[in-house]
Amino acid sequence: RYYPPGIILEYELAGELMQRSVDLLDLSADTDADVLVNAITRQESMIKESHREPLRKLVKKLQSKLRAVSTTSFSLVKELRAHILPLTNCAFNKSGDKFITGSYDRTCKVFDTDTGEEIHTLEGHKNVVYAIAFNNPYGDKIITGSFDKTCKLWDANTGECYYTLRGHASEIVCLGFNPQSTVIATGSMDNTAKLWDVETGTEVCTLAGHTAEIVSLCFNTSGDTIVTGGFDHDARVWDARTGRCVRALEGHGAEVSSTVFNYAGDRVV
Repeated sequence: RYYPPGIILEYELAGELMQRSVDLLDLSADTDADVLVNAITRQESMIKESHREPLRKLVKKLQSKLRAVSTTSFSLVKELRAHILPLTNCAFNKSGDKFITGSYDRTCKVFDTDTGEEIHTLEGHKNVVYAIAFNNPYGDKIITGSFDKTCKLWDANTGECYYTLRGHASEIVCLGFNPQSTVIATGSMDNTAKLWDVETGTEVCTLAGHTAEIVSLCFNTSGDTIVTGGFDHDARVWDARTGRCVRALEGHGAEVSSTVFNYAGDRVV
């Protein structure tokens, strides 16, 4: 895995093929590959002596990618004018072959990236579609959050609306899936965030504690923790399994408009 650097180990357990990720977050082009392979071998008991050379080649391959100098130049490919009112947001799926746009015209549109053709128009909201997201890395579902106080869950392939998630008392301005695509989080101008079950469309819990509007949120990689940022100048870290506030991060003198975990999940910006 090139980014973030890592190696995926496949093994069989009770007849079932399993995977284990070995993160190499500190890998650089100058890292001693032999020393790193020794460290990984000591850490992972399933790696045998016969695996050392293939493992070393994988590390070297990752390092060559880190050394590569990008010479990519960018130019305008297409200009799409599909909405009748201004856009609010856009997002790609993981593979990049589809992207979505939200608009003040109360719709979200799904496009084919290569051709620029419109695949679906997701209609049903009664106000501005402000926040949108794919369930990456899977890319088979889309969520839309609206000023009509609802979030809708859609089939990315057919455009069918699975559920309308109701419960917020004000506009939904941020949202996201957990990486496992089992939970949806929505943040609202009603000072709360809510977690929803993807399978049933039901509310799991409400994250209450901010004293002003919640305008950003992000799950960690394992999906068991979520961070929210608000107009109350604070960020809060929550246990996504229970809805309990783990920590309030105070110190900013104005709105916290963006929040994100690092890949390892032990740092928040």
